[in-house]
Amino acid sequence: MTLGPVMLDLGGPVLTAEERERLRHPAVGGVILFARNFESPRQLMALTGELRSLRSPELLVAVDQEGGRVQRFQKGFTRIPPMRAFGRRWASGAEEARDLAQAAGYVIAVELRSHGVDFSFAPVLDVDFGASSIIGDRAFSDEPAVISALAEAFVSGLKGGGVASVGKHFPGHGYVKADSHVDVPVDERPLEAIEKADLLPYRGLIRRGLDAVMPAHVIYPAVDSRPAGFSPVWLRDILRGRLGFEGMIFSDDLSMEGASVAGGPLERARAALEAGCDMALLCNAPEAAGVLLEGLRPNALDPARAERMRGRGALRPLTSDTRYAWAVGAMRSVTA
Repeated sequence: MTLGPVMLDLGGPVLTAEERERLRHPAVGGVILFARNFESPRQLMALTGELRSLRSPELLVAVDQEGGRVQRFQKGFTRIPPMRAFGRRWASGAEEARDLAQAAGYVIAVELRSHGVDFSFAPVLDVDFGASSIIGDRAFSDEPAVISALAEAFVSGLKGGGVASVGKHFPGHGYVKADSHVDVPVDERPLEAIEKADLLPYRGLIRRGLDAVMPAHVIYPAVDSRPAGFSPVWLRDILRGRLGFEGMIFSDDLSMEGASVAGGPLERARAALEAGCDMALLCNAPEAAGVLLEGLRPNALDPARAERMRGRGALRPLTSDTRYAWAVGAMRSVTA
């Protein structure tokens, strides 16, 4: 059996019989977890263990564990500050800011791996232009060079803890005010302006082995009339071709309003995969999941790209990791 190109979510902290059956569908390749799926570390371990028992190869298990206001697991997990906190430290000491960003990545990675989760959809690589409320303090900085340096350190921390990295939201969501969860944002800038700012962090991280990318549900009409996540120009010509990216491309959630221009859920998934996404995410739409799975041709995920997203290293007691203990203390110093 192979993994399919669809990632789905779950309704609660335990699997239902319907969800077990759905996750065995050949078109499914992964599961994304939310706060509603988490009650305690012990419960999370039981849930991820059951998820892994459903398929061979095992389903990929992911979460949005960025820090700040986007941290799905909290009780029993270290509170991670928003990435802007590290950008603010940059002004008083670049080396300290890098160390803290690396520590954040390491804490996230070790805690996820210790609870059976493969990876987080992080880091956010958007430039904070001061316009987007949905990005805001999730961005490291308003300076692309600072984002590049801090994101590189953060990704190094993730890798050290055995977790892959996902840069988002390509090519950049920070310039537009509209929230793609509830609107269809349009960024009118020419490609040259986007290249000089938003694409700089991607260029550097791709050269250093960025594992995955998530495109934005934003339209850049100077480049293509379609949102980036449905655009072969952005995904195949620019991301794969011009930037040389060889890792996994995940669509953003296809239930978001920014994806509505492509049609219904099935049409959105087809458009994302045809444009160049490896895996299509459908969240918060259980009534649409069955329609999508039955209508979608279950092409297999590229095994090498899928394996690149798999969590590394044996699950181990956190108390035995001295680097982890130091990194937790560093996070507490930032959030205090």
